[in-house]
Amino acid sequence: MSSPSPQNPGLANWLMICALGVIWGAAFMSMAVALEGFGYWTVAALRVGIGAVALIVIGTAMGQGPAQITQQAGRRGWLFAVLIGLESYALPFALLTWGLQHVPSAFAGVTMGMLPLLVLPLVAIFSPEEGIGPRRIAGVVLGFIGLLVLFGPEALESDGTRLGLLGRLACFGAACCYAVGSVATRRAPPMPPLAFAAATLTAATCILLPIALWIDGIPESWPLRPTLALLYAALFPTALAAAGRVRVITTAGTLFMTLTNYMVPIWAVIFGIVLLGEELPAQLFIALALILSGIAVSQSRAIQQALSRRGP
Repeated sequence: MSSPSPQNPGLANWLMICALGVIWGAAFMSMAVALEGFGYWTVAALRVGIGAVALIVIGTAMGQGPAQITQQAGRRGWLFAVLIGLESYALPFALLTWGLQHVPSAFAGVTMGMLPLLVLPLVAIFSPEEGIGPRRIAGVVLGFIGLLVLFGPEALESDGTRLGLLGRLACFGAACCYAVGSVATRRAPPMPPLAFAAATLTAATCILLPIALWIDGIPESWPLRPTLALLYAALFPTALAAAGRVRVITTAGTLFMTLTNYMVPIWAVIFGIVLLGEELPAQLFIALALILSGIAVSQSRAIQQALSRRGP
């Protein structure tokens, strides 16, 4: 059996991105609830801090402690860990939590959907071996159109305050950070996924925690609902997803990883309907068809290979 690659992602990577789509789909809701009880710097810092502790404990128990980075990649491995911790966690988490205070969550969802479009030119320059063919470009564009249909014109509206424009720019900046971080992760030297993910979250914690303590201070109370939401955001969309994200990018490529950005908005809407009783938007079904079509077009070769291996 051949190893996973950008041309042949493999079944495990398909299952992983589907799971990540569900986990990240609930992240917006959990962050919004956490902001009800904590400042945005505190939410960003504790999200990466708790996630880092969880991954260090789990990774050490599985023989993938941070010391493995030094043994396998040396100083270069730690340099990438700090760089990706800044690009993929510290900066985007701070920008996104601040931006969500000033723009609708729908706009934040649309900007996250821009990630595949932002990744394409970066991959063409820094990771050309992944291949940028017309099918992938067509699939990415089709999926992005689906995101626009899903959220509608209201996704481009701010909250009407003078900070609305800055909130939009913050969300777009977070998407840009994710794009750069994804490509950088692909170029990192080989390292155990859990150790690498723990190191990136630790680096992000070292950046965000002093800022949170300086600006927000130590939380005076820990209300149950925001605390539970914060724990979910730290343990699942951050710790668990960080390890999964590193594995998918390093084995199947940056472009394959961007498929989760088509799934996340769909799950975010579904969670809102089921858990918050929101009315089912009519455009959801049109958007779902467009998004799934984009995935099918961009990964048609991988799908055909998967089906041929599972034939009679």
